[in-house]
Amino acid sequence: MATAASAPVDVYSIPLDKIDVSRKELHQQDIVTEYFKRLRKEDPVHYCAESAYGPNLSVTKYNDIMHVDTNHDTFSAFRAVVLDELQISGGPEGGVGIDSFIAMDPPRHDAQRKSVTPAVAPANLLKLEKTIRERAGRVLDSLPLNEEFDWVDRVSIELTSMMLATLVDAPLEDRRKLTRWSDFSTGVPGDGVISSWEERNRVLMECGTYFKKLWDERIGKPEQPDLISMMAHAQATRDMPPNEFLANVILLIVGGNDTTRNSMSGGVLALHRHPDQWAKLKANPALVETMVPEIIRWQTPVVYLSRRALKDTELGGKKIRKGDKVAMWYLSGNRDEEAIDRPDDFIIDRKFPRQHLSFGFGIHRCVGNRLAELQLRILWEEILKRPFKRIEVTGETKRIYANNLRGISHMPVRIHA
Repeated sequence: MATAASAPVDVYSIPLDKIDVSRKELHQQDIVTEYFKRLRKEDPVHYCAESAYGPNLSVTKYNDIMHVDTNHDTFSAFRAVVLDELQISGGPEGGVGIDSFIAMDPPRHDAQRKSVTPAVAPANLLKLEKTIRERAGRVLDSLPLNEEFDWVDRVSIELTSMMLATLVDAPLEDRRKLTRWSDFSTGVPGDGVISSWEERNRVLMECGTYFKKLWDERIGKPEQPDLISMMAHAQATRDMPPNEFLANVILLIVGGNDTTRNSMSGGVLALHRHPDQWAKLKANPALVETMVPEIIRWQTPVVYLSRRALKDTELGGKKIRKGDKVAMWYLSGNRDEEAIDRPDDFIIDRKFPRQHLSFGFGIHRCVGNRLAELQLRILWEEILKRPFKRIEVTGETKRIYANNLRGISHMPVRIHA
């Protein structure tokens, strides 16, 4: 059975003021884009009075999102960025907060971000390219031909977990622990991953203990080119309190794992749904260069981040009061018809392929964006070297129960040789 796009939904049967695009079931069912389409037309800065996260404003158009994302003097990231359920809801008593540098403003943000930037600088990416290519080839050569298997587990998780282990210099045999901690850090009870808040917090404490051991091993030695060593030696991060250290570790493993792995899966799904683009790619493998950013736009692995207004302002004709929470829906901005031509289509040879919001903009632009693109480019280059006639999605694509990450948890495929 081939997987089809989600059936149309009648979003106009719902009163406009009752639309709440933060509802996770809309994202898991992959129908939230229909709600975004209506909001972009009728209410692009949409006030939702009642949601699981309290009152908030949803920004849904490309240029408005850019405005919020690049004006940190007006829109603060401090304890407003949503990459952690406990941060947006307040969480249960005793929960793990997330004061990572993505939830900070300058100058603190800049100093902490700078401490890990060398790990994904161009010079280090050149060193990593050979390793990434060897691993991609090995994983692809291990896949069965003409048999069904789970692409997410066999390819996406395997490749990204190995890369993450390399970035933090953890033993490769521990790579699936990193994936598990990443899943727990973004999950909620009842999502199929976590059974209770207590379990979540226990597992995250386990994560903290593991990385504290890595930290202690590095603190007394010369600095090495891995993320933990860099944080242990940088002035801005070497004296972090435990919760802040754990928050930054979680940020790095989610940013280095979930986003790329979901784009690796999303690319296969996109080409399955657009066989004309697969034919175009097979005829001209050089199109990998423009296909990679198109995958990242089409998938939009980080669905939204939020900000808190530091002062009264106005956006899209709507008044925003000091203290209001403003959600930047990157997924909606990446489907904005006024900014992107045929935004619902997957087009691998777009004229301006990097015209997307998936990495954010301004001071909080994704620090690992080039590494993500490198991993995707190499994966598809290696796929095209192999005798794969096509990669067919053979059954239901299962999505995670979340509104902040556009995650795919299971995707059965068959490679036709």
